[in-house]
Amino acid sequence: MAAAAALALILAGCGISAESGGGTYRGVLLAHAIPRPDFTLTDTHGQPFDFRARTDDTVTLLFFGYLNCPDVCPVHLTNIATVMRGLPYEVTGRVRVVFITTDPARDTPEKLAAWLANFDPSFIGLRGTPEQVKAIEKQVDVAPAVAAAPDSSGAYEVGHAAQVLAFTRDDSAHVVYPFGTRQADWAHDLPLLVKVK
Repeated sequence: MAAAAALALILAGCGISAESGGGTYRGVLLAHAIPRPDFTLTDTHGQPFDFRARTDDTVTLLFFGYLNCPDVCPVHLTNIATVMRGLPYEVTGRVRVVFITTDPARDTPEKLAAWLANFDPSFIGLRGTPEQVKAIEKQVDVAPAVAAAPDSSGAYEVGHAAQVLAFTRDDSAHVVYPFGTRQADWAHDLPLLVKVK
């Protein structure tokens, strides 16, 4: 229950819906751009992944979540994957989707790779220590993940930030996409995001 309450609080903290985004985007425009963060975590192959270097000159959709998430994570990733399958390569070839697990204790590299492949094999999964992940969350100004106490079976929920940050080719995030962003919104915005330099 505590994690569910924390998740509800984080969702509420997104502030406005995707439909009320300003300007030319349907996402939520940020008052201040967030610089592309500089960090290295481990990918699903056990190799170091230098985020800044490996996502340079791309639109990078950065999202924090976990495999046992009942709604936010699978809905976001399903919507993004579905839209990307319908967009031309000149757009999708410049988009990276990076998912950082907030539950590394359960989300092993093998499980994370298989889970992401169900959405799109190109999606990148990263793992780090809870301390590393919290430091990155702080860098990009999102609420830190909060794990609830395990129940009698050992299961637990993790409250986490529900928005996807869109870092454009100018190395900044100007727009975020809260839970509830529709496929039509992604289809509208991704081609626009790719044009930002």
